[in-house]
Amino acid sequence: GLPECPFCEEAAGPELEAHVMARHGHLLGAPGAGNSEELYECPMCSLTCTDIQILEEHVDLHLEEHSFSEGIDLELAQQLQTEEHKRQRSEEERREREEFKKLQRQYGLDNSGGYKQQFLRNMEREVDRGRMQPFEYHKRKADMMECLAFGIDDGKTKTSGIIEALWKYYQNENKDVRHVWLSTGVDHFHSSLGDRGWGCGYRNFQMLLSSLLQNSLYNDCLKDTALIPSIPKIQSMIEDAWREGFDPHGASHFNNRLHGSKAWIGACEIYSLLTSLKIKCQIIDFHKPTGPMGTHPRLFEWILHYYSIDNEGGAKVVYTSKPPIYLQHQGHSHTVVGIEEKKNKTLCLLLFDPGCPSQEMQKLLKQNSDGTSLKLLRKFVGNLKEKQYQIVAVDGVLSLEEKAARCRASQVLTSEKIP
Repeated sequence: GLPECPFCEEAAGPELEAHVMARHGHLLGAPGAGNSEELYECPMCSLTCTDIQILEEHVDLHLEEHSFSEGIDLELAQQLQTEEHKRQRSEEERREREEFKKLQRQYGLDNSGGYKQQFLRNMEREVDRGRMQPFEYHKRKADMMECLAFGIDDGKTKTSGIIEALWKYYQNENKDVRHVWLSTGVDHFHSSLGDRGWGCGYRNFQMLLSSLLQNSLYNDCLKDTALIPSIPKIQSMIEDAWREGFDPHGASHFNNRLHGSKAWIGACEIYSLLTSLKIKCQIIDFHKPTGPMGTHPRLFEWILHYYSIDNEGGAKVVYTSKPPIYLQHQGHSHTVVGIEEKKNKTLCLLLFDPGCPSQEMQKLLKQNSDGTSLKLLRKFVGNLKEKQYQIVAVDGVLSLEEKAARCRASQVLTSEKIP
């Protein structure tokens, strides 16, 4: 059991210290050990080495180990970052889905049924609330089903004769109107139980059509449309225009289907439908305000020019041969039926609003000499302050070649809109 040397494990007995100093003194840097080599201490763990190369290799091992553990930290950080990014993205996607659903509901693309389903649901509510007798419900349901079968509007929301009443009123008005230009006769249509909340585009098309049907220039284009079509029929007519190749980009927005939905339509759908019927029209985009306080004086000037260009002259009230103009802005549309020029040169549009019920519009037929009911129609420059407006203006008929050219142009134009 002699004590062993800690360096070479030899049994050294009582001379252990002498053995270590003589044989291994150079490792301890002991003076007089026969080796005066310099010692190098590791800066990371205080291990002492006599060889600089060994120290370098030793320190390299430390550094590798450190970068490995740093790599683990980096990997963990990246993993956490990726997970956070995924969480944010899924939250974003959830919000986008909700927004999209909201938009689908708003624009009637959520498969919740169309005109017929809404009409029946609203009538059932009226019965439940005691506002409608069951026998009236069944009669109105039968009438609606018949009108839908024939594709014609039931006429229950129509008011005729307003333009004629306006003409009479303006003949006698002598306060502040210098000139007024009126469209050819236009019937007013308002939204019903079946299209409340989404039908304004279709109702404005009915108003425009009611005027075109009174104008012999359009007889040939409208030979298959002697009566005002119902909203589901108008939806089918727009789908027919898409099938002919009009506005493929717009059609894809609606998945090529309107019938049976509560989908909102706008200026592009009206343009496609009219052009498919060989009716010459143009869309003009007033994409930003052109006056102070967000107003659109240029829109008013364009409409004045549209009505007055062939109707110059001294008459105060001009009953033009011009059809009304479809006017669209975000979320709603109107029909322009005329324009006033005041003695102080300010302009005032006359608009039919499909949101205005018949009871109100009928007041215009019994027009008082003071013209108070005209507030329903009058819109001054300061009243139209949406960011942008689009109009569809009709101006004659197209040949088959012109129609085909416009169909091709709508395909190119729409593809150019895609960023």
